[in-house]
Amino acid sequence: MPQPPHRDDDQESAAKDRNFVTALARGLELLRSFGAGEEYLGNAELSQRTGIPRPTVSRLTHTLTQLGYLKRNPRLEKYRLGPGTLALGYRYLGNQGIREIARPHLQRLADATDCNVSLGAADRNDMTYIETCHGSGPLIMRLDVGSRLPIAISAMGRAWLCGISAQQREQLLERLRSEHPSDWPRLEQGIHKALEEYATYGFCLSEGEWQREISGVALPLVLEDGAEVLAINCGGSSLRLSHRILVENLGPRLKDLAQQIRDDLR
Repeated sequence: MPQPPHRDDDQESAAKDRNFVTALARGLELLRSFGAGEEYLGNAELSQRTGIPRPTVSRLTHTLTQLGYLKRNPRLEKYRLGPGTLALGYRYLGNQGIREIARPHLQRLADATDCNVSLGAADRNDMTYIETCHGSGPLIMRLDVGSRLPIAISAMGRAWLCGISAQQREQLLERLRSEHPSDWPRLEQGIHKALEEYATYGFCLSEGEWQREISGVALPLVLEDGAEVLAINCGGSSLRLSHRILVENLGPRLKDLAQQIRDDLR
C-alpha cells in the first residue's frame, strides 16, 4: 500500500507563502493517493494516507467528483480516479515534444538489445516514465508510461541525480535521509557509487538493487542549459546483463543515443 505522501522542503516553504492555496494542495494530494492497481478508496483510507482530517476529505472528494477527477461508487461508498485525471496526464505527455523526438531512437536501441529503454522525469522521490520502448525478446517485466522507479536505487534515478545541480541534489538527499533513516547508509553508499561511475564512464549503473532480477544503465539528459533534466535508461535481466556488458556495451550505446537526441533537438 502506498505510504502517506511526505511534505518536502518546497512544500513546507509553500505552506508559509501567502499565495499558497492549501485547499488545492490537499485536493491534489488526494489524487496522488491512488496507487497502481488500486481501483477504489474510501474517505477513511484517503484521510489515513494523506493525514487530512476526514471531514475535509469528504468535502474534497465531493468536489473532485463533481469536477470529474474522481468517480464515486454509491454501493461501496468509495472513489476511483475519474477521466479528468487521465485528460491531465495526456495533456502533459502531449506537451512533451521530446517524446516524439526520442521515441525512434529509444526503439532502435530496444530492438537491438532486447531491453527496456525509457525516458523519465523526476517526481518527488521517484522517476516516472514518460516514454518507454521494449525489445522483442523475453523481458522479466514490461514497464509502461507512468511507471515509477525510486530515485535512490534505480539507475535512472541515480542518473538524474548526476545531472542536477549540487544544491538540488543535496536538498533531495537531505529529504531522503530524513524519510529513510534506517536505510540511509545503504542508499547513500549507492548514490555516491553512482556519482563516481558517472564521473568515470559518463553513465551510472544499478545491478540488482531496485529489483534483484533487473540490471540497468542510465544517464541524464540535460536540456535547455539545465532548465530541465530528464534521464534515459536501458535495462533487462540481470542474468544476461553482466557488469561488463553494462559498462562496455550498453553504456556507450546509451551515450550515443543521448547525443542523437540532443542533435535532433538542435
